Amino acid sequence: MSAAETSTAPQTQAFAADVSRLLHLMTHSVYSDRDIFVRELISNAADACEKMRYEAIAHPEWAADGAPFAIQIAVDPDGKRLTFSDNGIGMGRDEMVDALGTIARSGTRAFLDKLGSEEKDRSGSLIGQFGIGFYSAFMVADEVDVFSRRAGANEAWRWTSDGKGSFTIAAVALDEAPEHGARVVLHLNPESEEYADSDKIERIVRQHSSAIAIPINIAGKPGDESKPLSEGAALWTKPKADITQDEYTDFYQTLSGQFDDPALTIHWRAEGRHEYTALAFVPGERPMDLFDPARKSRNKLYVRRVLIAENADLAPGWLRFVRFVVDSADLPLNVSREMIQQSAVFAAIKKGVTNRILQELTKLAEAEPEKFAKVWENFGAVLKEGLYEDPERRDAIYKIARFATTSAPEGGRTLGAYVKDLRENQTAIFYLTGDDSRRLAASPQLEGFKARGVEVLLLADPVDSFWIGSAAGFDGKPFKSVSQGAADIKAIPLLSGDKPAEEVDAATASLLAYLKQTLEREVADARISDRLTDSAACLVAPDFAPDRHLERLLSAHGRVAERTKPILEVNPRHPIVLSLGRRLRDKADKSLLDDAAWLLVDEARLMEGDAPRDAVAFATRLSRIMQKALDGV
Repeated sequence: MSAAETSTAPQTQAFAADVSRLLHLMTHSVYSDRDIFVRELISNAADACEKMRYEAIAHPEWAADGAPFAIQIAVDPDGKRLTFSDNGIGMGRDEMVDALGTIARSGTRAFLDKLGSEEKDRSGSLIGQFGIGFYSAFMVADEVDVFSRRAGANEAWRWTSDGKGSFTIAAVALDEAPEHGARVVLHLNPESEEYADSDKIERIVRQHSSAIAIPINIAGKPGDESKPLSEGAALWTKPKADITQDEYTDFYQTLSGQFDDPALTIHWRAEGRHEYTALAFVPGERPMDLFDPARKSRNKLYVRRVLIAENADLAPGWLRFVRFVVDSADLPLNVSREMIQQSAVFAAIKKGVTNRILQELTKLAEAEPEKFAKVWENFGAVLKEGLYEDPERRDAIYKIARFATTSAPEGGRTLGAYVKDLRENQTAIFYLTGDDSRRLAASPQLEGFKARGVEVLLLADPVDSFWIGSAAGFDGKPFKSVSQGAADIKAIPLLSGDKPAEEVDAATASLLAYLKQTLEREVADARISDRLTDSAACLVAPDFAPDRHLERLLSAHGRVAERTKPILEVNPRHPIVLSLGRRLRDKADKSLLDDAAWLLVDEARLMEGDAPRDAVAFATRLSRIMQKALDGV
């Protein structure tokens, strides 16, 4: 026992700064959806019971009373009080400080940031999305008391606060708290006295918490006998035919902490070598932590109805948006949680869960393409991480992947449809990476492909630059970047029926030699382009160098010491290029030619979303060119 817990004198402490901010925002901004506090407090009580169930395996004496786990709600209309009690694990003094005085979940900080930027009348929609938990009680209460006793402990404690900046903790007699567990007493504020109505509380519980795996009872008035509100049967243990969609939705919202409806519900029982039941949901909206750098799973693992892990690593990072529970009959209960997650059975369950979710996504894509389109819009960027991280399932992910292309800039194009529409003599799947699909669609590097009717994938997600570089191809067709190496599209006929130029004339050859010599600090070579039809020039990566966009990403994160010199490709039919060739032949003003040559490179950089290597030199050259143009030189 800690030294702090041996002190019985009442002590007052200030809330952590983020808690104070949260309480202020909730008190002043989120009254439009106050019902959710009931779900949050019931969820906390259920979690405490699950933890007690697990701990009692190692410490059976803690549950010697044999009382079944339950959550009790007591309504006091006359006293304007509402009480939530459980016989779960309970809390000691230090645990109360940690759990009730600070914010431990990053999701709550996301809630704070989002809520602070929302208009007041819209903030209600944010409740329930960010794990605000216990603090939701202050939406309806002037004061909150928490009486608790940790299982196996000999002290009981009372935590009290009005939610205005501080809280007090004091020791209380053992008979003032549950034998183990917690009792949360809400002293309702005048604006929330409607919650001292048992009928209203019943409706809220049935709406939001009917799928909780712990029985819930309610007493309508002090002295009344309790009546059951829910039987506490785990939803995933019931036959699918006995479960309504509303029950699935309620359970999903409790599990995920979100208010949207699931886009896909997957409920199955695996039998054979390993037996387990799983209930999974694909959210209808993006969770706030979707791109959390930790990429943690938010899924629960049970072993014979005992909660083993709340954040079980039962799915790869590229499926982190799926919310699910797994209940296994094969995993042992008498080893640590860490050892369970390292076992062969755990690995087999993880593989089975991953495969099943991917199968169901594939079925959805085939049977309900419009519904799947919304799923891909929300989670496609995450699913594509699997193309890089999970080669074993790459082909399966290819089948459901959707892309924006030059033919379908709004997205929704499959690789199968792309390959089906290959042009005559086209032997590769062409792509262009970047950070904005609209800018990509306007890239000069696409001009030659558009002129031939060749479709190009427009890959604008950060992960695209990584998976595409390690992908061998699809349906026997390799992936090829339009900004890397030779275009290799001469054999594909132009839509206009024209023949591409085959020979480089002497003037163009001289210009290329001049450009290569003049720009040798910036480019590895200068050559005629098959890519360009309208623009004067573009930059491409050499054959065996990183793709241009990937190199920019790696450079921005310090992953490359020195960027590779690109190749300058010029359009021999462009008026600027033709004029440069003539002036070079006529030995015109060399300084003008040099400025024009450097501006060609800088313009090409700008067109692909990069900045000139030397902004001052760029501006100086541009000023000189403008001045000479205005002077009629």
